[in-house]
Amino acid sequence: MTDKVLDFVEKRKENVEQKRRNFERILFQNFLGAYSVIDQSGVIYPIDLVDISHEGCLFQIPWDANRDTKFAQDTEISMRMYFTDQSYVPVIVNVKYGREYIGRDGNTYMQYGCEFDQSLPSFKAMHSFIEFMYSFAEHSAIDKGDRKVYFR
Repeated sequence: MTDKVLDFVEKRKENVEQKRRNFERILFQNFLGAYSVIDQSGVIYPIDLVDISHEGCLFQIPWDANRDTKFAQDTEISMRMYFTDQSYVPVIVNVKYGREYIGRDGNTYMQYGCEFDQSLPSFKAMHSFIEFMYSFAEHSAIDKGDRKVYFR
C-alpha cells in the first residue's frame, strides 16, 4: 500500500519544472535571442538556447559532422544574451559536454551543456533573469479562458 502513496512535494516540484521548461521554450523561440562569439575575429554566430539554470545553459547549433568542429570540454565561449534587438547581457560559459542531437525537424544539431562564469559583474543581471524564470514557473497560472474582466 505504501508504494502507492503520492509525494505531493515531489510532484509539485516536477510540475514547476515542467512549467519552467515550457515557458523557456516559448521565451527562447519567440523573444530572447542568444548569440555566441566563437572565434578570434569577433564573428557573431547564432545559437538556439534550449535550457537555462542557475548553474549554466544548454544550447544547440546546426551540425554537419563532415564540416563542423566540435568545441572541446572546458572551452570558454563568450555569449550575448539579447533582450532587445540591440541590447544584450554579456556572459561567459565553459563547455562541459557536447552531443549530437536529432531535432523534431529531422535536422542534426550539436548540443552543448555549459557552466556560467558567475564571477563576471554582468552575471548579476543573468542571475536576476534566471530567478524570474524560476519564480514565474512557480507562481504563474494557466489561462483556461475562465477569466472575468473588470473595468473601473
